[in-house]
Amino acid sequence: MNMALAAIYSLFIINKSGGLIYYKDYGSAGRMDTNDSLRLASLWHSMHAISQQLSPTHGCTGIDLLQAHNFDLHCFQSLTGTKFFVVCETGAPNMEILLKVIYELYTDFVLKNPFYEMEMPIRCELFDLNLSQVIQKDRVALLGR
Repeated sequence: MNMALAAIYSLFIINKSGGLIYYKDYGSAGRMDTNDSLRLASLWHSMHAISQQLSPTHGCTGIDLLQAHNFDLHCFQSLTGTKFFVVCETGAPNMEILLKVIYELYTDFVLKNPFYEMEMPIRCELFDLNLSQVIQKDRVALLGR
């Protein structure tokens, strides 16, 4: 397996209430069923909120990066409270930039879609298509590392 293709394992988008509104698996070894992905999203939302309260510094916005032995979890929270997080291989570069690009796709193709209802699961073909292109470009860019 090409190392570049293993960089991003999965993407989650969580609404401000902690509900999973989008999940995409990019071929991780341990595929999750729907219930597992819902539990993980809820757990991450809770951990993120608790970290804000436990922080010794004023103005903490929560966990941005969780590093484990076999993976990293990078998180970006928008001003509206929507959280975007990717599970990726340890040390994968530029995940913060990738999350901001995904957020831009979300604003362009989901929030501007007149048929999308806020806080509901994302079912938008243009978002999926453009997201796939961005992830593929990111994987191609990783070939040079």
